[in-house]
Amino acid sequence: MKPIDLNGFAAKFAADDDPWRTFSRRDEAVKRTAILHALGPGPLGRVLELGSGNGSNSRAIATRARRLDATEGTVEGTRLTSHAIAARPRARAIILALPGRFPRRSYDAVVIAELLYYLSPRAMRRVALDVAETLRPGGRLVLAHHRIDYYDFAQHAAGIHERFLRMTGVSWTLHPVRRRSRWQVIVARREGGGARPFTR
Repeated sequence: MKPIDLNGFAAKFAADDDPWRTFSRRDEAVKRTAILHALGPGPLGRVLELGSGNGSNSRAIATRARRLDATEGTVEGTRLTSHAIAARPRARAIILALPGRFPRRSYDAVVIAELLYYLSPRAMRRVALDVAETLRPGGRLVLAHHRIDYYDFAQHAAGIHERFLRMTGVSWTLHPVRRRSRWQVIVARREGGGARPFTR
């Protein structure tokens, strides 16, 4: 595998507003529905989305949030996300290269989709610790990632959710939401304390 970097993502978004057809592919719509199911009916308070890409998930997530901070590491992706959520005045697109400081100190839910295996293990650990610090006890962490490797990953997809949750150092109650041959969506509920990294 040869990892893609932010410049690579920027080039993809500059050349094509929807390089992975996340707005139009049926499988992506199924995944998006699973992400919304994991968030629950809402409305949630403050929601953080990491790695929003072109905003295809952001538009849907914004319907469940009183406040949505949709963050993206590239200028090009942030522009696309801003356009996608333009009809939602309580949602904002923010440029944020990870690891980096989150826009707010506390969130009721965090959504991370198709991102973690693009980070190095060191960067992922920093993001995991930041999520643990920011997500309130009882909050929801929604993870949606491929189960198979692609050529531009920095890490293997297998076990990416489990590795991330262990890196947070806090306790989680884990619930599978949707699992297909190529991807899965889970929701982890932040517990109030304890030594277990996560529980099923």
